[in-house]
Amino acid sequence: MCGIVGFTNKIDDSDAVLGKMMDRIRHRGPDAEGKYIDEDIALGHRRLSIIDISSQGDQPIFNEDRSLVIVFNGEIYNYKEIREKLVAAGHTFSTNTDTEVIIHGYEEFGEKLLNMLRGMFSFVIWNKKTKELFGARDFFGIKPMYYALMDGTIMFGSEIKSFLPHPSFKKELNTAALENYLTFQYSPATETFFKNVYKLPPAHYFKLKDGKLSITKYWDVHFEADETPSLKEWVNKISDTFHNSVEAHKIADVEVGSFLSSGVDSSYVAAVADVDKTFTVGFGTDEKYNEIGWAKNFSKAIGKENTSKVISPEDYWDSLSMIQYHMDEPLADPSAVALYFVCNIASEKLKVVLSGEGADEIFGGYNVYSDPDGTFYDKLPRFIKRGIGNVAAKLPAKRGVNFFVRKGHDVEERFIGNAYMFTPEQRREILNISTSAPDPTELTRPFYNNVKDKDDVTKMQYLDLHMWMAGDILLKADKMSMANSLELRVPFLDKEIMAMAEKIPTRYRVTHNKGTEETKYITKYAMRLAAKKDTPKQTAKTAAKKKLGFPVPIRVWLKEDKYYNIVRSAFESESAKEFFRTPPLIKLLDDHRDGKADNSRKIWTVFIFLVWYKVYFENNGEY
Repeated sequence: MCGIVGFTNKIDDSDAVLGKMMDRIRHRGPDAEGKYIDEDIALGHRRLSIIDISSQGDQPIFNEDRSLVIVFNGEIYNYKEIREKLVAAGHTFSTNTDTEVIIHGYEEFGEKLLNMLRGMFSFVIWNKKTKELFGARDFFGIKPMYYALMDGTIMFGSEIKSFLPHPSFKKELNTAALENYLTFQYSPATETFFKNVYKLPPAHYFKLKDGKLSITKYWDVHFEADETPSLKEWVNKISDTFHNSVEAHKIADVEVGSFLSSGVDSSYVAAVADVDKTFTVGFGTDEKYNEIGWAKNFSKAIGKENTSKVISPEDYWDSLSMIQYHMDEPLADPSAVALYFVCNIASEKLKVVLSGEGADEIFGGYNVYSDPDGTFYDKLPRFIKRGIGNVAAKLPAKRGVNFFVRKGHDVEERFIGNAYMFTPEQRREILNISTSAPDPTELTRPFYNNVKDKDDVTKMQYLDLHMWMAGDILLKADKMSMANSLELRVPFLDKEIMAMAEKIPTRYRVTHNKGTEETKYITKYAMRLAAKKDTPKQTAKTAAKKKLGFPVPIRVWLKEDKYYNIVRSAFESESAKEFFRTPPLIKLLDDHRDGKADNSRKIWTVFIFLVWYKVYFENNGEY
């Protein structure tokens, strides 16, 4: 695992500038650094040594005649098999790294190599003969890739902050990203919070030649149910494929551990991986926010050592500026801080951990997926539900009323992902600026169009796989682990698992059956049964345990004077007034404290933007 950075070379002091850019991402690779610079390109690399930990694995790496040079971030789990094919084809290797397999593979197969890879990756390859730059990002977006187009220069790298030292980088806020963020709680578009800085989407590659940039999609998810296998056969397929993926994800020349919450995903990973160490964090002693006791018991049952930490409110709030610095863009997911701390305690003992991200999106695990067609009300004619929904929308928001509002809209209209903070109307009420941000449905429509013939559950999964997972789940997984120089691997996010899972019938992903032990699970139905099959008997009940996933008591803290006042001060600041109308923000805060509404997530979304803005625009990228 590493960090990469580079730029098309049009400056005299390229070596010094590249060095400063690499220093910005030192946390991604503290073990070694390397550069390649010529009159056209500058490439930098920071290394965290995992495979071939000798200096032979240092980057950049070249092919035999040194006409191609690569910097790579990630892990390729099937690199040995690909290497055998390349050796048979006549390629000569000088290292035992997966990086060198990529460069020779690209030399042999071109962009077709990408669909041969199994792993997580972002990399760029410079062809010195043709003056062409090729770059790619992995299937799911586990590893990040940003690029900036400024003053005739193209910059690219693992983190936006690495662009700040470049003399051509012009730091400007993209206000359209702010408005989108207020709805999604993350930056959902390829545009970022910095003008002229973009994300390369997952499963895409780019080519740059003669100043022209082209971007191409090379892979996608295709849900096509196979009704032939029985439920038992699907459970066995899941078990076999997951075991294979976990074994592949354990390949390393250093020790591998595992994160552990009380949910089925991380428990399944920990049980199958058979690692020696697990890691858990929690808040206080309330079981709603603390899974440490459960995790310790689970670890003891499977014969593993568990390391844990109780995060105090002071720990949490004091870390917010640092967390948003590492994120590059504001992310209002409260669990990001908990993830930082569990990465921190793990990094004190090892370099690689396994985690359970991706299971919900792939196997249908979110509770909202059980919503479509799950009640008698869903059988009513569409026009009746719309009428009731329109009436309910005019009433004060509360749980029962929200049900009718939600059911009054088609899934394409109401579901933008697992977080829906501010509606377009609500964000206009609080904003003090006008932007060019599109309606949320304009961002989700291209994905829904790809699955227009599918059922609602599949539509929601497909959208989450392409937006929520990359924009929130994997963003925080990468940035929080790398902030601690820790490699985080996600065995559920494996293309072999996805190829199998996209054939599972919807009724085995999400079921509405209830009653017996075998049919009581609602979400991730078949996967839960597979986890139960593979989990020791004394801990098998985890398959039925409600997922918590390092929950954070934001709702409670915002009612306490200390934290209420911290947020109120931010809402009344001059920087807040630049973007927001103060009265509606204070009303959100006061109504929450007074128990009139649970506004905690809306409050947090605005507050975190202000924390991030202070770091990057008031403190010039320092925390």
